[in-house]
Amino acid sequence: MPRIAAVIVAGGSGDRFGAAGGKQLAVLAGRPILAWTVEAFGCVDAVDELVVVCHPERVAEYRSEAVAPLGIAKSVRVVAGGGTRQESVAAGMAAVSPEVSIVLVHDGARPLITTETIEAALRALDQTGADGIVVGHPSVDTLKLVDGDKITATPDRAAYWAVQTPQVFRAQPLRDAHAAAQRGGFIGTDDASLVERVGGDVRVVEGPRDNIKVTLPEDLAFAEAVLRHR
Repeated sequence: MPRIAAVIVAGGSGDRFGAAGGKQLAVLAGRPILAWTVEAFGCVDAVDELVVVCHPERVAEYRSEAVAPLGIAKSVRVVAGGGTRQESVAAGMAAVSPEVSIVLVHDGARPLITTETIEAALRALDQTGADGIVVGHPSVDTLKLVDGDKITATPDRAAYWAVQTPQVFRAQPLRDAHAAAQRGGFIGTDDASLVERVGGDVRVVEGPRDNIKVTLPEDLAFAEAVLRHR
């Protein structure tokens, strides 16, 4: 069986959320946002180890406030990230065991992730033989290309998906893609874009639309409503 690691990126500043210490410790239904996220991955039997990546000054705080109280039996490390999300993912990958062959990358601020979605992404990777799988859903909104405030085109939304995390990859292609991006000075908006850039085979699997990233205070109210109805 392959050894699987989850890298949970929790290094955002929380500026838009309005949380001076970062939104990851904002309370959602009685506990920190990050705790919900970590617990979901800890409950997936196939995931052997977890690495939480956060701001260097908050490693001890995140460990004590969001991770330790969960009492997860498997290995959970909290490590310092870099100056960008991309650097933080690389730091997380550097912290996983050498024998790990599959890596899940997930935003710490997506606390509504379910074990079912994580398992579906892992199954898709196994069944397709792809280098990576991205969770997302087809776009339901009309999309516009805009220059300033002028609309320049209306692409066919049927070809577009809104992507989320987790994004799951075979470990070596992901490492190679990060190394190539660093050499080329390329900054991607997600890890899939790095793998795509070097010709990797990345595919999508549909996930629930409520797997939102908590970015603004109103997102927290939405997340609480979702949890109440689960």
